[in-house]
Order: sequence, then C-alpha cells, then structure tokens
Amino acid sequence: MVQKKFEDVKKILEKQGYAIVGNHSGVQICRWTKNSLNKKGVCWKEKFYGIESHRCAQLSPAIMFCENQCLHCWRPIENNLGTKIPIIDDPKEIIEKIIEARKKLLMGFKGNEKTNSKKFEEAINPTLFTFSLSGEPTLYPRLDELIQEVRNRKAVSFLVTNGLNPEVLKKLDEKNSLPTQIALSTNASNEKMFNIWHRSSKKDAWKKFNESLDVLKNLKGKTRRVFRLTLVKEGKDAKAKFNDISNMKDENIKEYAELIRKAEPDFIHVKAFMSVGYARDRMGYDKMPWHYEIKKFAEKLEKELKKEGYKILPEEKRS
Repeated sequence: MVQKKFEDVKKILEKQGYAIVGNHSGVQICRWTKNSLNKKGVCWKEKFYGIESHRCAQLSPAIMFCENQCLHCWRPIENNLGTKIPIIDDPKEIIEKIIEARKKLLMGFKGNEKTNSKKFEEAINPTLFTFSLSGEPTLYPRLDELIQEVRNRKAVSFLVTNGLNPEVLKKLDEKNSLPTQIALSTNASNEKMFNIWHRSSKKDAWKKFNESLDVLKNLKGKTRRVFRLTLVKEGKDAKAKFNDISNMKDENIKEYAELIRKAEPDFIHVKAFMSVGYARDRMGYDKMPWHYEIKKFAEKLEKELKKEGYKILPEEKRS
C-alpha cells in the first residue's frame, strides 16, 4: 500500500523537478546551486560554513517519509508516506544513483552562455551531501552506512533532523558515522506550540525532541552542532486559519534560550519562514518576517544568552 502511494507521490515530485532514485530517495537542484552556476550569487551555507554551493547535493534517503506535518513546510506534506520505509535500498547504490540523477538534472546548464563553465565541470562531482530535501532522514535505518559512503568519497555531509529519533543520533556516534554537521530544526519553544506547529504522529514527540537536545550536548567536539529556528510572525488576515500563531514573541525568546542551554550547540541559525510551495495554502505572505525582524529577534536572543557567550556572527539577507 505504501509503495503504491510512493509511486503516486513520485509522479508529483518529478513534475516539480525532483529526481527519484530507488524506493525511497531523491535529489533536486537547489535554487542556490542554480544561482551559483549562473553567476547570481551563492547560498548562505557558503558564506557561513565555507562550502561550495554549486557542489552541494540536496537529497533525502527518506523522501516523503516523516513523523510530522509542519505548518511552515513547503513540501507536499499532505502526501507523507508515514514512518516505516517498506523496501530498504543499499547505501552505496543510493549515493551512486543520487550523483548520476543530479548530473542529469544539471545537464541543462552545460553550454549555456550564462553558466560558469568551470563551476559546471566541478558541480557534477558534489563535495557536500545535504540530507535535508524532503522527509526525515533519520527514518532511513542504514543512515550510518550512508554517511560512511559520503566519507569514502572524501565529501562533507550535513544532516538536518526534526530530532524525533535521538536513538539514531546515538547510533551514528557509536558507529563512528557522525556527519560533518547536525542541524536540529524546530519552530516551537514549548510543548503546546510544538504540538500545534509540528502536528507529529508521535505521541511523545516533545519528549523525544528534548532527548535529542541532550544527545546534541554530548556530541560536543565530535561534530558541528546547529540549533535551527524558522521564525513566523503573526498575520494580518484575521480570518486566516493560522493567523495568530507566531514563535517570535518575547516569551518565546526566553523559552528558546532554555532549549539552547540544554543542547549547548556550536551555532544558532535563525531564519525566516517563506510562504512558498505547499506552505502557501496554510500561511500567507503576511506571516513572513522581514530581515530586520529576524535580526531584531536574533539580537534579543543574543542578549538572553550573553552569559553563555553566544554572539551574532554573519548574516545573509538574500537567503
């Protein structure tokens, strides 16, 4: 049943520019990869972490498999396939097929006069594999082996997770298979908001998330750790379903600070919600914070975490 639904979802995703490989994985060419190739600027990851945007493969080993249906998610989460992947593909085959599929997606840039030819030749050999495209990557049971495959290629791996599978993060540590960076993503500073916002199928989701904060703390020095916030402000349309939901209030700052103290991440990434893709059906453009509002929130959070030594480093308005 799940596999049949996957075939239906696959058709939708392929129309949207995804390349689906095997039974549960996919890759897509990111906007910033395109911009880098066409000399229109690079991703914030290049500015913040020193990676190369044109050599970043944004992928998922669990495409459309996720515990949550987050309000802000621009993916077609209404088509989520659940949490159990029925047919498990081999990690090495996944990486090989991802690279090949991504290469085919990039071929449209070859020979284009707007494309940086040197970057194009480099782009077909990715040096960064970002597990963040769609779905929750920690649901793939052989994630440790997948990350090892990335290492075998002398490449960098970024893992973005919702934090609902702390046992997987522990396993990565035990198997010496931690990615170069782990980003723990949340939009809620307390349990009530967490349940409203993330709409998780896990009854103990908040508990699991907090367990992942503890795991993140214990991974200090073993991998780069990021606590990621996507901020959404109150809307202007009183009739809109999620008009009054916001995570940018002063009380949220204090609550976020407590979560951060628990995890002790290396970096805090504060970013804005974008009303794009399927998210437009849930929250409109009026819910999108401006850059100055994100900066103001970050400054308040910096003040709250002054004793912990956190300071605002770079910023990237375009991203």
